[in-house]
Amino acid sequence: MTAPAPRPSRLRAGPRPEILSTPREAAVTAGAGSGVGPAATRSLATTALARVPQVTAAFWVLKALSTALGESTSDWSVQTLGPVPAVLAGMVLFVVALAVQLRARRYVPVRYWCAVVAVGVFGTMCADVVHVGLGVPYAVSSTAYLALLAAVLVVWRRTEGTLDVHEITTTRRELFYWATVVATFAAGTAVGDLVATTTALGYAGAVLLFAVLLTVPGFGYRIWAWNPVAAFWTAYVLTRPLGASVADLFGKPTSDGGLGVGQGVVTATLAAAMVVGVALHARSVRAARGPSGVGGTA
Repeated sequence: MTAPAPRPSRLRAGPRPEILSTPREAAVTAGAGSGVGPAATRSLATTALARVPQVTAAFWVLKALSTALGESTSDWSVQTLGPVPAVLAGMVLFVVALAVQLRARRYVPVRYWCAVVAVGVFGTMCADVVHVGLGVPYAVSSTAYLALLAAVLVVWRRTEGTLDVHEITTTRRELFYWATVVATFAAGTAVGDLVATTTALGYAGAVLLFAVLLTVPGFGYRIWAWNPVAAFWTAYVLTRPLGASVADLFGKPTSDGGLGVGQGVVTATLAAAMVVGVALHARSVRAARGPSGVGGTA
């Protein structure tokens, strides 16, 4: 009896495509496939996991806008809604925006900058409530908030071993980061008001003073070889009183030393600029990440 003819063999399928379930896996695979070394691959993976943006010119522009917007929005909402409803609304906005941001597995521009603005509004209210509501002098509240900021940074450094924003890849580090941001907004508001209202400088003089001070960490990093982390956080803190002073300069009435443009107009203008800026930044982030979605955070 003749043996049956063998069946035609089926075409063997190629290697099963790897499913990349996390940004780190995708980044490591992309790095390995491009021929870069292990150090560069680790850097790419860390960037893909980063939950905050890279420190670029766009970052500082949006940071400046958000600080001014937080100040003007806080003042406008208190004037429009009343102190208690405004503070409650600011707290709800802060909690919701931060909760949404913390759910992100990596940096998402719209989520992040909405959280920054919410922190700016709530941080401003915290500083104003202590002074206006409780009658605490700006000198005392400024000192207290700066001490709180220093304490958060010390605990963060001792717990995580670094204050580098490029290493914020876990929820715990991100919580330290946002605690620091809240403290910077509260401290910056108090310090800005202290300089503008208790010295002869006024709002215009405060803007000039903080603008000059802001150049110090810039020169320190570029020319004097300052530690980049120290230079970053120094500049980050100084942008808050600068932005708050700019918002107050334009928003406050002339009787209070401002230009009398109005808090509503200033808030609307800054909000529009913020929306446009974040939209342009988000587009650049998508382009930087490319089709694989694992590139830089721009």
